[in-house]
Amino acid sequence: MTSEHSNTHVKSVPFAEQLKVSLKLLLPLLAAILAVSPLAVDMYLPAMPTLAEHLNTPMSMVQNSLSVYLLGYAIGLILFGPMADKYSRRKLVILGIGGFFIASLLLPIVSNIEQFLAVRFFQAFISSAATVVVPGAVREYYGKDTAKGLSYVSMIMMLAPMIAPSIGSVLLLAHSWQLIFYVLAIYSFVVLILVFKYLPDAVQTANEGGGNKQEKAQLSFIQRYKIVLSNVEARLDIISSMMISLAFFTYITAIPFVYLKVFSVSEYNFSFLFALNVLALMTAHFTNTRFVVRKGSRTMLRFGLIVAILAVTTLAFVNLLELPLIYTVIAIFPLMGSISMVAVNSDALILTKFPSHSGTVTAVIGTLRWGIGALAGPILAFFYDGSAKPFALLMFFSVLVVLCCQLIIWFSDKKVVVQVQNKG
Repeated sequence: MTSEHSNTHVKSVPFAEQLKVSLKLLLPLLAAILAVSPLAVDMYLPAMPTLAEHLNTPMSMVQNSLSVYLLGYAIGLILFGPMADKYSRRKLVILGIGGFFIASLLLPIVSNIEQFLAVRFFQAFISSAATVVVPGAVREYYGKDTAKGLSYVSMIMMLAPMIAPSIGSVLLLAHSWQLIFYVLAIYSFVVLILVFKYLPDAVQTANEGGGNKQEKAQLSFIQRYKIVLSNVEARLDIISSMMISLAFFTYITAIPFVYLKVFSVSEYNFSFLFALNVLALMTAHFTNTRFVVRKGSRTMLRFGLIVAILAVTTLAFVNLLELPLIYTVIAIFPLMGSISMVAVNSDALILTKFPSHSGTVTAVIGTLRWGIGALAGPILAFFYDGSAKPFALLMFFSVLVVLCCQLIIWFSDKKVVVQVQNKG
């Protein structure tokens, strides 16, 4: 078993070379696939008021379309995650991007909010078939340096949410909210062509990791999920990934209201501030790629968590005291960067524990991440008081839970070290 594992590891890294696919080309392509959902989420944010007016529906219903999208994506991951461990990545990506393309063409012609929500749900659900394979592909090509590969992909992908609201604003001013979704259709069509041409047609990890291949291929959905969720340390990292995502989606859900309504900034300044915080995400990912190979994912996760605790505590205080906008901006910048560092390293730690079940792992992470993200809107609505306090406090609570999980892991590791020393 050990020799088979080691042989698999040696073969996994040069796989791209074997198929004559350069990582310099493959990583941007994987990032472009992964960017589909951030673009779909962020590009229409500035158009929400116009969309509500056009569909003759309350603004709250349009805001709920974000939660519907997150829910659809999470449910899709439950189905497509284990499938990614058995079937061709390329076919799943073609299914996901192709479905996203069709949904993007349908959205501009809807006539009411119910149709809009239904198509958005389908768009999210089917797109998960494409994005679920990306972390597993990165793990295959980078092996033990998975966190570095994920950071590179995430750093490239972050260009999408950084410019998406600005693109949405320009398209809205130039024509209409419908044009936003037509542009998404064009983007997904271009990605689809690149996938046909450049993405390797590799069968996922049912053929990796040693053991009987036929047995691995025949594992049921439940068996695959049981293998992943039975690992105690992995569970704590999964909870960490889930809760840090709640903080992130709290930001995504609330920030249009916080900036545009609470602090009354213009749509142009909103796009600038949004881009500034995405720049923080990219900076954190770049920093992670520089140090994670030497320091390890666990160390980088803990560093990011320390920064997150300091920043989110500051954010909570400045909003409880109702201080001016500049203080919120200063607190959010390091917070968003540290959140991304915690997320990418927790994901890498989970993925490297289960090399033969990367699709299932991605589904577990993604389902919980996007599922809890879908709760951000209702939670914020329940505690709504017209201020930014619910937003700041929900982010604070989320990061606090991550801290508790990582402290449990830290104490467990210390306990093991002490036991080993006593035996020695």
